[in-house]
Amino acid sequence: MLKICCIGAGYVGGPTMAMIAKKCPDVEVTVVDVNERRIAAWQSDDLPIYEPGLDEVVKEALGRNLFFSTDIDRAIRAADVIFVSVNTPTKTFGAGAGCAADLQYWELCARRIREVAESDKIVVEKSTLPVRTAEAMERVLHAGDHGAHFEVLSNPEFLAEGTAMADLENPDRVLIGGHDTPSGRKALQTLVDVYAQWIPRERILTTNVWSAELSKLTANAFLAQRVSSINAISALCEATEADVSEVAHAIGTDSRIGPKFLRASIGFGGSCFKKDILNLVYLCESYGLKEPADYWRQVVLMNAYQESRFVTKMLRSMFNTMAGKRIAVFGFAFKADTGDTRESPAIRVCRQLLDERAAVTICDPKALDNARMELGDAAERVRFELDPYKACEGAHAIALLTEWTQFKELDYERIYASMEKPAFVFDGRNILDHQALYDLGFEVYSVGKALKSHYVS
Repeated sequence: MLKICCIGAGYVGGPTMAMIAKKCPDVEVTVVDVNERRIAAWQSDDLPIYEPGLDEVVKEALGRNLFFSTDIDRAIRAADVIFVSVNTPTKTFGAGAGCAADLQYWELCARRIREVAESDKIVVEKSTLPVRTAEAMERVLHAGDHGAHFEVLSNPEFLAEGTAMADLENPDRVLIGGHDTPSGRKALQTLVDVYAQWIPRERILTTNVWSAELSKLTANAFLAQRVSSINAISALCEATEADVSEVAHAIGTDSRIGPKFLRASIGFGGSCFKKDILNLVYLCESYGLKEPADYWRQVVLMNAYQESRFVTKMLRSMFNTMAGKRIAVFGFAFKADTGDTRESPAIRVCRQLLDERAAVTICDPKALDNARMELGDAAERVRFELDPYKACEGAHAIALLTEWTQFKELDYERIYASMEKPAFVFDGRNILDHQALYDLGFEVYSVGKALKSHYVS
């Protein structure tokens, strides 16, 4: 029986290993982490992350061929294949601060594997890493006099939170990078055979290690670029009274462009887009490629502009003061169907609202605990409420920041009756029925669309 160990029980490691265990009952999968509470949660009815469909997949394989443990050394020794899926945040100190990936946890894993392993291992990069990180990992693994051989593969993840389980079960592609050597080709085939148990072989792409590493950064950069591009156009639409949804539809029907990632909003969030683009910027700068670095940096700057522009619109619409006014914030997760708040646009928006001395109430079905952590000391000035109707009582405005379906299905007539007048709706995701809200009496502001106001002459 092939034995797989995954170091890191987070948003990538946990779901990925659960799906492998479900689809490959002949493979033993052990997920390890230093966080005892997280490991315990994976074995409970209250998983440490929320993802539609994840609970069912974990329950099917747990105890059969899926195990969670804090005994990292034992799992490393027993494994044939070791996935490294640890956090690689953007550096906040030293050279490359603000752009480069912080690889300290990754290096600690590599050193631990070298120290503990007693036999040959296939080591798989699952974390998003800079190009040529595998080369550095190989140097760490093979440093000193060690009898074991370590073959390093790159197998980047392309999951979208909220649809991660569907993405794992039916991916557009699985990408595996390995060395064109006898041992490299053998290791690559081992991992191909695992995925091929449920994924058509033509969707399993094999490349060299460096292409696989760069493909992950490039994919996220291209997706984020589309978001920032349509958001840049949304500002122009508001100035000219064009409708960004109509523009997006018109250009999206062009088969060369396509319709995906052309929905104007307050901006992108999540753990990957910003981090990976800044990593790409740092790589370009490291190789002396200033113009490409500046090009990709602008994608991130445009996203920050869109977040701030949203708050500026709120302030100007509400008579240039929000001091003491209650703002009901609908959604704090960076997207619907996840509790993940990392780099969520709501963080900047809520902080700026608090800077304006607004009374902020945050409502989110899955992300309130994470919202408290993200806001830190500022959370003391925020009210957290699961019930959207209670969140709106006495509010001057609603700021919709996450596209949860339940926010579309609320009784807005009831909500309007409970709010101060004039009552404002700022739809940062363009998911509400703006005409219906206007007919109820709301002042309606959206992204990239004309204002619907009862006070415009």
